[in-house]
Amino acid sequence: MPEVMINGPEGRIEARYLHAQDPGAPIALMLHPHPQHGGTMNNKVVYSLYQTFVARGFSTLRFNFRGVGRSQGVYSGGEGELSDAASALDWVQTYNPNARFCWIAGFSFGAWIGMQLLMRRPEISGFVSIAPPANLFDFTFLAPCPASGLVINGDKDEIVPADSVKKLVDKLSTQKGITITHNVIKGANHFFGPQIDDLSRLVGTYLDANVPATADEDK
Repeated sequence: MPEVMINGPEGRIEARYLHAQDPGAPIALMLHPHPQHGGTMNNKVVYSLYQTFVARGFSTLRFNFRGVGRSQGVYSGGEGELSDAASALDWVQTYNPNARFCWIAGFSFGAWIGMQLLMRRPEISGFVSIAPPANLFDFTFLAPCPASGLVINGDKDEIVPADSVKKLVDKLSTQKGITITHNVIKGANHFFGPQIDDLSRLVGTYLDANVPATADEDK
């Protein structure tokens, strides 16, 4: 997973990127938890998501928001981080002009940023949202949610109560034309800990069922 440096709105953005051999491979962008609470691209959940997408042939990028690791700039409350994510997606698209699909995956704060990017970039065809902090941030911009996706949370989450995630999922699920798949992992807290393999398995199963294979695309 080579290190790359991306030119972002506030200077360089530190990232890790794995390029798939298939020139038409789908692309995926991973977004990490809150920069002011220890969130980095090396977070175990983010790394697990990254590996799950890579294993399914995606050209996959994860990166540090501004002010994290070697990424320049300072935390800006979400607006700047959304710009960072947009710059990162631009970079992946530049190196994958023939990508068949574009997906986004985020954990906690990263899920909030990811869903905002989803609203602004119509080329994003699917999403994975892990423990979206519906109790801490405003998700009303998802009106309507433009793509189907997967939401996963733990029933023992001490930061994002399970009922707040369910309310968000219920709201999104009333919209026509999209399907929100919601999985709750029993015994899992906000960081999933021993349940990280369960998380990876659920994401992998969802991708296997919802990302068309190359052969299907070529028929």
